[in-house]
Amino acid sequence: MYVVTAATGQLGRLVVDALLEKVPAEQVAVVVRNEAKAADLAARGVTVRVADYGAPESLANAFEAGDRVLFVSGSDVGRRIPQHAAVVAAAKAAGVGLLAYTSVLGGPAADFTLADDHKATEELVIASGLPYTLLRNGWYHENYTEQLAPVLAHGAVVASAGDGRVASASRADYAAAAAAVLTGEGHEGQVYELSGDTAWSLAEYAAELSRQTGREIRYTPVTPEEHLAILTGAGLPEPLAAILVDVDTSGIARGLLAGTSGDLARLIGRPTTPLADAIAVALKDA
Repeated sequence: MYVVTAATGQLGRLVVDALLEKVPAEQVAVVVRNEAKAADLAARGVTVRVADYGAPESLANAFEAGDRVLFVSGSDVGRRIPQHAAVVAAAKAAGVGLLAYTSVLGGPAADFTLADDHKATEELVIASGLPYTLLRNGWYHENYTEQLAPVLAHGAVVASAGDGRVASASRADYAAAAAAVLTGEGHEGQVYELSGDTAWSLAEYAAELSRQTGREIRYTPVTPEEHLAILTGAGLPEPLAAILVDVDTSGIARGLLAGTSGDLARLIGRPTTPLADAIAVALKDA
């Protein structure tokens, strides 16, 4: 059985879609917190298992021996390590055939705050003794294209990333890679550094927005303090805002999300989705 955790999330749903293009629905199971949100997947013939990372006892029946599991990282930053430990323990107890984890580009070299939980989880996965694959996902196009409203309203891309570059790809690209690993062979023990084929700067992003909208959109670099004030002023909780600022200043500005290993394109068998294409889709949907 091919199993996807957090399958009603943005990445998980795309992985399920990609799997269903490769294998029959009766070979796919999903692990979700809310069964109702997976009703459409059940209607397609997918097996639904209910469990919560934060409730270890619920994970007892989440996996079965031989399952090939995509373990999608949790979203509760600051609480993920015990949650992830519970998932790994449940997978080990079940004797899954492969545990693929969605980690962060660079692994141990990623020394920004958002990466801490991922690095700890990688250690848990490796120490489990299970066959594993580490999918070190880079940044998503959607981290930018889903936030176009304020950019278009103010005519400015505001960030504290300096001149740093980002080798992003679409969520669908990362989902296709995960599906390829689950259904393919020879991925046990592999570590994939997944990112887009081309690294771009925020100035280039602003220029592409300008080209596609016909409006002048500038990149406005700000200090970390200014960036934090802008994000909290827009309603983000300060702890989350601080993490996002740290990604800019400690990650992007230092080139830690700019790597272009080619692993993602090789796994999906095609070039990664260009940023310009993601912008065009976002503008059409705006």
